[in-house]
Amino acid sequence: MHSILVLYYSRHGSTRQLARQIARGIELVAGCEAVLRTVADLGTDGQLQPEASGDPLVTRADLQQCAGLALGSPVRFGNMAAPLKHFIDSTSAEWLGGSLIGKPACVFTASSSMHGGQETTLQSMMLPLLHHGMLIVGLPYSEPALHTTVTGGTPYGPSHLNHPQSRQLSREECELAQACGKRLAEIACKLQG
Repeated sequence: MHSILVLYYSRHGSTRQLARQIARGIELVAGCEAVLRTVADLGTDGQLQPEASGDPLVTRADLQQCAGLALGSPVRFGNMAAPLKHFIDSTSAEWLGGSLIGKPACVFTASSSMHGGQETTLQSMMLPLLHHGMLIVGLPYSEPALHTTVTGGTPYGPSHLNHPQSRQLSREECELAQACGKRLAEIACKLQG
């Protein structure tokens, strides 16, 4: 069984919703299981505080043993949120040991405004993954929902536009997140042999 790590930080639940849809896509692939994990929040004093999402906090073993990684964060000024960045910045041992080299990865995000920085956030999350030697998986335009979405979804990865009227994912956002999870799992299987 190939474990695909879906690692995210979510303050208000939108990124968590995307993580769950990506996990559904992963589990459509025979021989793959989604492992949902989150990171500790940073309090106003800068100290780590447990996340109350219902998903366990990520461990080093989760990262080292995964066959692929989906990394998600809400948009924070065009970048990933501090709690996720704090965790990524602590992965020097995995970088030195090369535990993520050659494994596929995708990124996903959510924002509360149309031009809130979704694409720059997705791109900024790719950078440390490239330093780890991971292979970035995006969403090709062969995905029909990329042509019809009016909320979230980019070739860089799934995204969600959190409208005040509806905090739920749109049909296209769900389809794109599931398609990305499925693609990530399929590539992980091919690479693992």
